[in-house]
Amino acid sequence: MNSARIRLVLLALLLPTVAAAQGTEAATAAKADILSGGKPWAFSLTVDGYIVPSEESYVDPVFTADHHWLHLEARYNDENLHTGSIWVGYNFSWGKNLVFEFTPMIGGVFGRTTGIAPGIEASLTYKKLQFSLSNEYVFDTGDKAGNFYDSWPQLTYSALEWLKFGLVAQHTKAFETKFKTQPGFFLGVGHKNLEFTTYLFDVGRTDTSAVLEVGYTF
Repeated sequence: MNSARIRLVLLALLLPTVAAAQGTEAATAAKADILSGGKPWAFSLTVDGYIVPSEESYVDPVFTADHHWLHLEARYNDENLHTGSIWVGYNFSWGKNLVFEFTPMIGGVFGRTTGIAPGIEASLTYKKLQFSLSNEYVFDTGDKAGNFYDSWPQLTYSALEWLKFGLVAQHTKAFETKFKTQPGFFLGVGHKNLEFTTYLFDVGRTDTSAVLEVGYTF
């Protein structure tokens, strides 16, 4: 591992520690409150900053709004660079100790890539452990050869109320590497409705890429 890659890894790991301790998994809690009828609407804004060696670095904002069963979502630079998408879905939730949440969605994609995309967001949570999956298949209406699959599986362990870490992988069209799927790990901290998370991908396999994420729920 060269010195530039070592500096990137160390910087990405140290950045989240500037956040104050004492937070929650705010987005999950807010959605659970909605499904239980606790409040009428829950909103979240997540901004991911991608640092990609030898590629264009970029920002990927995602805004969500949930009202009981209704899920609305807007993204930019997610399916592809200079591409936006708007989604609508239906929230399902089952269980108390073992909680399964499932949101099938349909989205419209526009910009550099234009198409229609069915997708699923799902999670399975038991105590401090959670497995989540966000995936979609984009049907490119301009060129069938442009159809593609996107996914983001993640395994999270919430060690403390304010601290989480785990394993992650991504399969994306927004940037290219030597591998179709990039495995990685992450570390996140939170304070009230604010969360900071650092993701590192392809560590030791090829040029390491990093995602610096800030999320706010309200």
